Amino acid sequence: MATPLAPTPSPLRVEIWTDIACPWCYVGKARFERALDGFAHRAEVEVVHRSFELDPSFPKGQVVQVLPMIAKKYGVSEEQARQGEARLKENAEGEGLAYRTEGRDHGNTFDMHRLLHLAKDRGRQDALIDGLYRGNFAEERTVFEDHERLVGIAVAAGLDEAETRAVLADETAYAAEVRADEREAAELGANGVPFFVLDRRYGVSGAQPVEVFAQALQQAWDARPRLTPVAGVAGAEEAGVCGPDGCAVPQPGA
Repeated sequence: MATPLAPTPSPLRVEIWTDIACPWCYVGKARFERALDGFAHRAEVEVVHRSFELDPSFPKGQVVQVLPMIAKKYGVSEEQARQGEARLKENAEGEGLAYRTEGRDHGNTFDMHRLLHLAKDRGRQDALIDGLYRGNFAEERTVFEDHERLVGIAVAAGLDEAETRAVLADETAYAAEVRADEREAAELGANGVPFFVLDRRYGVSGAQPVEVFAQALQQAWDARPRLTPVAGVAGAEEAGVCGPDGCAVPQPGA
């Protein structure tokens, strides 16, 4: 009879499509991480951040104030836009995040996504996305169209300054990777962010409550394929096998 094998789960991969200009992505990351911190298999979860531009057509070189932009985009008054930002601030602060409702600006995020791909290659992606979120939502100095600002955030996240400057100076660097992420998001049916994909089996859209993320993690973990031992095979215990201590020696008549 075959020897029963203990299951050896493979790492669970979580891919998160986000944009630095998205306040719900900022909040959603914090909520997901709270769920992840309480997950029994936290050490066996791999998180990868993917690129998604909310407005890829936004002109490079242009920076606008957030409140007038929201008012114009949604056809509301600036006071209504301010009230919406106040509600977002409450949600952010509920997750321990700082959030400025006045004086924030908005611009093209493509360069930031390119840097996030550099950071992925260097193992510093999570640190960089946190720095970019703080820079955009909590700090006064703009992160848009200010390469010196981006260099400072990248270096603080552990990236090499010269390499960061080289990527920012070359508009083709990691551009294909950003576009590939965006095409993949469309293929998966994501038309908004944050969008979480767990093991390419389950999708979670939006900054859901911590409990929803916790349930999704457990469900994805439980659904992963596992090695199934074959039992009851005649002569299985006598089959030749090699291991760390050497190889079994065939016996007479084997």
